[in-house]
Amino acid sequence: ISPLFSTRVCCDINHGHAQPTDAEREVWNQVNAILQESESILSGLQAYKGAGQEIRQAIQNPSDQMLQEQAWNSVCPLVVRLKEFYGFSLKLEKALQSLLESLTCPPFTPTQHLEKEQALAKQFAEILHFTLRFDELKMRNPAIQNDFSYYRRTISRNRINNMNMDIENEVNNEMANRMSLFYAEATPMLKTLSDATTNFVSENKTLPLENTTDCLSTMASVCKVMLETPEYTSRFSSEDTLLFCMRVMVGVIILYDHVHPDGAFIKTSKIDMKGCIKVLKDQPADNVEGLLNALRFTTKHLNYESTPKNIRAMLQ
Repeated sequence: ISPLFSTRVCCDINHGHAQPTDAEREVWNQVNAILQESESILSGLQAYKGAGQEIRQAIQNPSDQMLQEQAWNSVCPLVVRLKEFYGFSLKLEKALQSLLESLTCPPFTPTQHLEKEQALAKQFAEILHFTLRFDELKMRNPAIQNDFSYYRRTISRNRINNMNMDIENEVNNEMANRMSLFYAEATPMLKTLSDATTNFVSENKTLPLENTTDCLSTMASVCKVMLETPEYTSRFSSEDTLLFCMRVMVGVIILYDHVHPDGAFIKTSKIDMKGCIKVLKDQPADNVEGLLNALRFTTKHLNYESTPKNIRAMLQ
């Protein structure tokens, strides 16, 4: 990838100069409506405190009806919020598939697409940026799993005879099962996007797989070049821009690893994994621990025999 291409695409993607052309506008509007919600979803997750204390009290005093009610009334609004996060993951999945369709369709190469459709490339990057931020916050919040487990146990035992059961209309058993699978993942949003990308590839059998993998590897290379070149990083307006680039790079690596039959780590991979990991490790540990964990736990091929030992050692 020419440094010139990297600079131009990344500067546009980072600084928001990427305005949609007429050809992009329909998809752009559709995705933009979803991205508008992403900040409030992150604020909601950041503010999520959980009902740990109320749940502990209720479990320790099983015959105290008042404590049971207090725990239940604390958990119900939290479960409604968790449903909202889960619902957003389904919207994000649709948005990602629309963007993949636009950024991989013939007759253009992935590089041509990224040059021609920078507004869509920026949205793709923003989805990945959001996804990694969401998953980093979720990983640090064990209350989510605890609250949801308590909710499911309580509903299945039907112990709450005279308590407010309107919640069941909001989160019925089938919805609770789907949410449970989602929150059981270490990185639920990334898992959703990896599955969406895998489904996109299997549903578009006539589209060459390279169109998708090259789009992802090109974006990874652009981010890596930006991050390892002082001339570019010195132009970043803030640490946020640096984090944005790192999250997007990790996000596309993970998607690539899920859809490429041999994954991202093999010697012949179109992504320079050694270079990408090195770039991350050169940053302050606090900024990158979550990203390195995402590579450790959300990729598919890291522990395959085909992964060179030195790359595996870098992620140990």
